[in-house]
Amino acid sequence: QVQLVESGGGFVQAGGSLRLSCAASGLTFSNYAMGWFRQAPGLARECVAAISQSGRNTYYAASVKGRFTISRDNAKNTVYLQMNSLKPEDTAVYYCAADRSYANSVVKTSVAQYYHWGQGTQVTVSS
Repeated sequence: QVQLVESGGGFVQAGGSLRLSCAASGLTFSNYAMGWFRQAPGLARECVAAISQSGRNTYYAASVKGRFTISRDNAKNTVYLQMNSLKPEDTAVYYCAADRSYANSVVKTSVAQYYHWGQGTQVTVSS
């Protein structure tokens, strides 16, 4: 049974930083593409960053490019999201997602492409 457990969310002032972690279990982590999504109240869930199974390829939403960095440690079955220069509009519940990938280079960026989801962690950025 695949489990994804996010941690690292919290409350931070604008301009601050947080690092989210997602620990995966019940899967061969290196075979899975991973993504970080967020959902603010009343809005659709959106992909903020994604990474291929090897870690070689990444994707960033335009709104976070240059401020967020996704990375993974396949030896620790963990994916990270380093968030710098946080803005109030980054406030949301952040979710980790995983999906089996059959190509090293594949990056998945839509909700429909992911089968496994974590429970989410709240990030609140005050102005």
